[in-house]
Amino acid sequence: MSQPVIITVAITGALPKKKDNPAVPVTPAEQVESTHEAFEAGASLVHIHVRNPDESPGSDPELFGRVQEGVRKHCPGMIVQFSTGGRGRDQKQRGVMLQLKPDMASLATGSVNFPTQIYENPPDFVEALARTMLEHDIKPEIEVFDLAMLYNAANLVKKGLLKDPPHVQFVMGVPNAMPARRTIFDFLRSELKAILPKATWVAAGVGRSQWEVNQWCLEAGGHCRTGLEDNLKVTPDRLAASNAELVKKVADACEKFERTVATPAQARQILGLRAAA
Repeated sequence: MSQPVIITVAITGALPKKKDNPAVPVTPAEQVESTHEAFEAGASLVHIHVRNPDESPGSDPELFGRVQEGVRKHCPGMIVQFSTGGRGRDQKQRGVMLQLKPDMASLATGSVNFPTQIYENPPDFVEALARTMLEHDIKPEIEVFDLAMLYNAANLVKKGLLKDPPHVQFVMGVPNAMPARRTIFDFLRSELKAILPKATWVAAGVGRSQWEVNQWCLEAGGHCRTGLEDNLKVTPDRLAASNAELVKKVADACEKFERTVATPAQARQILGLRAAA
């Protein structure tokens, strides 16, 4: 419980647009500015999606590169994590930005139903992404949207496609996928300890479950993810003014749970990442 809390800020995502909340950053300049504000509020890891000019999900390595360059310049030591998510992007495009060698990248280890589509991650595709991350010394964040994905991750470790210890994120509250229930949260942690005992972990609550899941993580000794990708509101009746506001809410709660906010250097050490250049 004394381990510092790595606060991840998921700044943009694939879905929310400015019409949903004007604070959603979509251009590289907006994303860098929003990340810097969240960094100042206590975030040590940024999860990045990029957007095309029409706000649709993007795969252009140039856009990822501009955001990464800005974050590294203005947020010293902050961990850069690229999304390889599939919403709105062809499978062939989902890993093209990995050539830029971010510190981390997301890796969903199976397929799952989303509200209006199937999030497809067939085994050969997952293994190809994992190999690319190994080649570029990129640490995956294993995204567990459903229970089988946890066991799939353990199999990838056995195959040597994931380095041990892995970093695992439980994604809870997506409609048609894994609900945000405390009993499920506790079961997932128990299974993780049984099959990947050295793993670090974080949980993301989507929508109205974001703050509740944040508190579960603080209480249980895990790390936290927040941001406008997952939730546009800071309270049920008020839109968040920024990603930084959501980060500050988590950072301010750490004292209550006798936790401290991890610095970027501490976060890198906890996750076994190379030191920042």
